[in-house]
Amino acid sequence: MSGVSGNENDRRLMAAAIRLSRRHLGLTGTNPSVGCLIVRDDGNGQQIVGRGVTALGGRPHAETQALEEAGEAAHGATAYVTLEPCAHHGRTPPCSEALITAGIARVVGAASDPDPRVSGKGYAMLRNAGIQVLEGILAEEAADLLAGYLIRSIKKRPEVTLKLALSVDGKIGRAGQGQVRITEETARRQVHLMRAEADAILIGIGTALADDPLLTCRLPGLEGRSPTRIVLDRDLRLPPASTLARSAPEVPLWVTAAKDVSPERRAALLAAGAELLGVETFEGHIALPELLEDLAARGISTLMVEGGAFTAGEFLGEGLVDRLCLFVGPGEIGGQGIASPIDLDHIPSGFAKRREARFGGDLYFEYVRA
Repeated sequence: MSGVSGNENDRRLMAAAIRLSRRHLGLTGTNPSVGCLIVRDDGNGQQIVGRGVTALGGRPHAETQALEEAGEAAHGATAYVTLEPCAHHGRTPPCSEALITAGIARVVGAASDPDPRVSGKGYAMLRNAGIQVLEGILAEEAADLLAGYLIRSIKKRPEVTLKLALSVDGKIGRAGQGQVRITEETARRQVHLMRAEADAILIGIGTALADDPLLTCRLPGLEGRSPTRIVLDRDLRLPPASTLARSAPEVPLWVTAAKDVSPERRAALLAAGAELLGVETFEGHIALPELLEDLAARGISTLMVEGGAFTAGEFLGEGLVDRLCLFVGPGEIGGQGIASPIDLDHIPSGFAKRREARFGGDLYFEYVRA
């Protein structure tokens, strides 16, 4: 465990820390979901003596919890952290200071933190205390899970994931027929897992009226991880009797509203339990960049856009999509279908394929903006 160069053990243990960090995605408020492992070797092989992941709501941080679990065993051990340890003082000391105080001998880090209060300062504190520091181990993999936090820190807006289910002939539904099943149960369960890891999910009013969706996570045991639901609805056409509005007391529902919307429509949705978001408009449409800035200011770091075609096209046209998640079913919809704004043969420039998979009879392709 000595030295400052990375090795296969470092990558293996960092991969484990990254998997641990996924546990609280979407549950840590404005703070990122970070994983930390404390590992020591007393001559009988490596042993994980402390584990931590950012707590629900964002505090305590992962390092604090891992060090608490490790206790005295942290002295002389190595800490694997998926994000550079914080260096700034709040009501509690920074994580870099906690690692120093615990007697950690070596820190292996993955992604760098762009927060100006941290960027480079956390590692500098550790080095100045005589701790060996190795940066950038599995940095790309860690940054992939931390993308919401990183994009919000740099661009002051959430990471936007556009999810679409396409038929094999490139359609996302049939006009006037509400929800059309394109993928099978295994793929739909994967979508619910994606919802559980997102801060918010967004659709346009057209989809809300046509499909009357619920937009919650309905995987057994994860129902409490449903994201905030957001409807782009300039004129507040969402009916108070809709499934979304009726479920607002249980799962947060935010509905956009232009300033000229009638007081009666405002009052009806407010009475149903929805929260109204004031929005700016440009040429009759909601100003999406400004909306995303407002969402980031309210703590939304990861936004999942589920449709429909018009809303997807607007986000793509504004260059606001960071991740494309395409589920492709085996069937055709035909000439009456609604064409998808993108398909596998027309991926926007600037995106690179990150992964592909098969869920039952459905295919999955994920692309990330460089």
